[in-house]
Amino acid sequence: MRLFTRQQPLRAAVGAALAPAPELLLAKLDARFAAIEKKLDELTLWIGDQIVVSAQARISELLASPALADPKRLERHGFKGYSQQDEDGIIAEIFRRIGTTNRRFVECGVGTGLENNTLYLLCQGWSGVWIDASAQSCASIREKFAQPIASKQLTLIEDFIRTDNINSLIERSGIGAEVDLLSLDIDGNDYYVFEGLQALRPRAAVIEYNARFHPPVQLVQPYEAHRLWDGTDYGGASLAALAALAVHRGYRLVGTNLTGVNAFFVRDDLVQDLFCDNNDPAHLFNPARYRLIPGFDAGHRPNFGPYVTPEIPSHDP
Repeated sequence: MRLFTRQQPLRAAVGAALAPAPELLLAKLDARFAAIEKKLDELTLWIGDQIVVSAQARISELLASPALADPKRLERHGFKGYSQQDEDGIIAEIFRRIGTTNRRFVECGVGTGLENNTLYLLCQGWSGVWIDASAQSCASIREKFAQPIASKQLTLIEDFIRTDNINSLIERSGIGAEVDLLSLDIDGNDYYVFEGLQALRPRAAVIEYNARFHPPVQLVQPYEAHRLWDGTDYGGASLAALAALAVHRGYRLVGTNLTGVNAFFVRDDLVQDLFCDNNDPAHLFNPARYRLIPGFDAGHRPNFGPYVTPEIPSHDP
């Protein structure tokens, strides 16, 4: 036992002499952690790419299905410009069929403005009104969209949309009753706001629906003036409920988008034979396919800067 005790200081001295300096050890650890972080970043990018590729393949499969073969359906025309999914393409197709008049829009619930249903239109020279309740989002919009706001192409209203103020907000904006497009996405009270909207007579409308409930189920959450979305599937209205309300308001359901998020309506006097003959919600319904959203990846993160239409010189013979 004594021998072992006497050897301990010697062993400690030899170990200290052979051990690397703390700085060298830390440098090696830093290098190892950096290599691991690089591999994790590469793996994260690879997984993200695989999710996008898988979603895109599923989208192509769905669009090729016989159920969507009717040329009057809208799903095959979808694409993402600045919309969250394929709404930009569907909106473009609707107006290709019914035409435009004043190219004005009203969008309720726009976030930061960089991912909604009307920015793509703004870039094409449309004008309109954005209404949103978030002070942070509105501050970002005022900074990012200072040029179209200054030129009166875009009017921003910061307010919480309710049934008792929606008409006064529209009137205050000065947009007028006749606009080409209304987009309504306020995470809950969309049904009631559309029901009470009298100051606006849009030619087409995009309204979010709750795809949890398949037609013919007609359900809508109870109205609560300051309701905020809690991040669950509770909220909003079923497609069948919105379609029935639309009929009462003089509109017809003409389609939904592939991910089961938005429903599209056109005013009765404009429908003619341009859309599906069968406008039953059960026929036009798309279930919740939120996992397809990465498949509409548009590349780099969205940004905005003023765009101009180039003047193409003519080629005279």
